[in-house]
Amino acid sequence: MIDMSTSEQTRRIAVLGAPIDMGASQRGTLMGPAALRTAGLVTLLEALDLDVIDHGDLSVRDMADLTDAAPAKANHYREIQRWTRALSKRGYEIARTGAIPIFLGGDHSLSMGSVNAMARHWRDVGRELFVLWLDAHADYNTPATTLSANMHGMAAAFLCGEDGLDGLLGEEPRAPIAPDRLELFGTRSIDRLEKDLLRDRSVSVADMREIDEFGVGVPIGRIIDKVRARNGVLHVSFDVDFLDPELAPGVGTTVPGGATYREAHLVMEMLHDSGLVGSVDIVELNPFLDERGRTARVAVELVGSLFGQNIIDRRTPSNAIAPGD
Repeated sequence: MIDMSTSEQTRRIAVLGAPIDMGASQRGTLMGPAALRTAGLVTLLEALDLDVIDHGDLSVRDMADLTDAAPAKANHYREIQRWTRALSKRGYEIARTGAIPIFLGGDHSLSMGSVNAMARHWRDVGRELFVLWLDAHADYNTPATTLSANMHGMAAAFLCGEDGLDGLLGEEPRAPIAPDRLELFGTRSIDRLEKDLLRDRSVSVADMREIDEFGVGVPIGRIIDKVRARNGVLHVSFDVDFLDPELAPGVGTTVPGGATYREAHLVMEMLHDSGLVGSVDIVELNPFLDERGRTARVAVELVGSLFGQNIIDRRTPSNAIAPGD
């Protein structure tokens, strides 16, 4: 394990693109990494005095297929299996350097690789990884419960160790997290069988009803307190459909009634202040459906808030990066 001071680690960011769109029903998210870069993501992070290394886009073109039996209800299983294996391996390598990975998607199936990588890394270090799932959907289906067979709707279930995609990683080590370390936030669309599974597993869900009643500050504060109490690290998996479609139209699975501009920024600002964030996904941006890059720009602005962009200076315990390992 690389020995690195907290102050050095807090300044280093590693960007990795994952142009994958087979996990969703609407194609086009493979253009997401390019759109986020074009909208100025790297430039903004560098302006925040962060040392950013852009590793470009991951490729699975030369990766051999495995021979395990594909589940009956898992669309494009073989292609997504290649991406999951590649992302898990590369994400783990990046995490071991001490840099903070930002994974640019791509549809939400990429989190099956990115989160596995981070969970494996922090397990090696001896700390628990928690996952904040900012998403209109729970994504807690399995091949046995899914209505669509689209694998971006199975990502959260897979990372919590649910059955049905057991061969997805091949020989790559699997590092599932306990369901009590998954925090669904902003949820407003859950399938019936998926809801039963979430209840059986006691997964925490802060749906839009809770946000309407208490605002975003109370439930985000609860999550922060929970992670801090267990000396955990937080992975933020940010699906742009967490936002209201009026604010972010460039997604293939829009659901009315999402987070407002200020609600979303407050979430990111509070996460920054917490000092617990160790990795990030930005997923489901579909430039083909966007309006002159509006969704990409909003997503970049929100990542800026997550990493310290603010109106006035405030006393905070960190600059959004988890303590060193």
